[in-house]
Amino acid sequence: MEYRRLGKTELKVSVVSYGAAPLGNEYRQIDISEGIRSLHLALDLGVNFIDTSPYYGRTKSESVLGQGLAQIDRNRYYLATKVGRYDLDEFDFSADRVAQSIDKSLRRLRVDYLDLIQCHDIEFGNLDQVVNETIPALQKAKQQGKVRFIGITGLPLKIFCYILDRIEVDTILSYCHYSLNDTALEDLIPYLETKDVGIISASPLSMRLLTNLGSPDWHPSDDETKQVCAQVAAHCRCQGGDLAELGMQFSLANPKIHSTLMGTANPDNVRKNINCLTSTYNANLLAEVQEMLKPIHNRTWISGYPENN
Repeated sequence: MEYRRLGKTELKVSVVSYGAAPLGNEYRQIDISEGIRSLHLALDLGVNFIDTSPYYGRTKSESVLGQGLAQIDRNRYYLATKVGRYDLDEFDFSADRVAQSIDKSLRRLRVDYLDLIQCHDIEFGNLDQVVNETIPALQKAKQQGKVRFIGITGLPLKIFCYILDRIEVDTILSYCHYSLNDTALEDLIPYLETKDVGIISASPLSMRLLTNLGSPDWHPSDDETKQVCAQVAAHCRCQGGDLAELGMQFSLANPKIHSTLMGTANPDNVRKNINCLTSTYNANLLAEVQEMLKPIHNRTWISGYPENN
């Protein structure tokens, strides 16, 4: 495992990190014991950064994670969760709800403090409220010793500039913007480096688009994107390759991204994803895949308020 300093924080995080959304049944109904085994295997293989949210499984992810971490030495991992999003259409970035949310997360996760607290999917809120109310509330929690560092997350990349131009945060979490089909995050990295912000990339397989399983029913991408990705997956199979493996290899190869979240509750997939750090990719197949993906490259979707996109 390789480790990188997360922006200006003192955290040296694993290049591959553990995304705990699947522990909340976000992609499929999981066996809890299998999910916990996947977490323990990740830690044994050198992963030290874990990300969750009360939104994932509507608190189930945090609860299962708390169960899985109960017997693990707190010094073995860095733990991140979020505030602000609690259901599909339930967002509350107010100071009072933030304070309540942190306390509830601490209880579910069975820990005394969080290494990172993040404002979740801020494009669904008023960005000025995030600047003037939400982040100051998180700073208060930091002063109280409940959290160590503060971050923001969301899909539209422009939201990060809006916040960082107005107030200091430690990290950003971007998803579906550094993968084979969408590398838009790359253009933002020079700006983020001027702010010395930790860069976390999630959904390197574009929320299952870049897998043999294909996208889940709720996936927000358009039909053409889903069709092209399915064709690319089939092409990889015909060439004796695996699109998911190629996608992980590609996403992990950028040294300027401090950590990439793998979201899986399957121990076999944990091992496969981590092996992508050292396995050699098929350069010819990668070139073919990138050519096939050109018609939909960097194509995304509207998330949150239109003005935040």
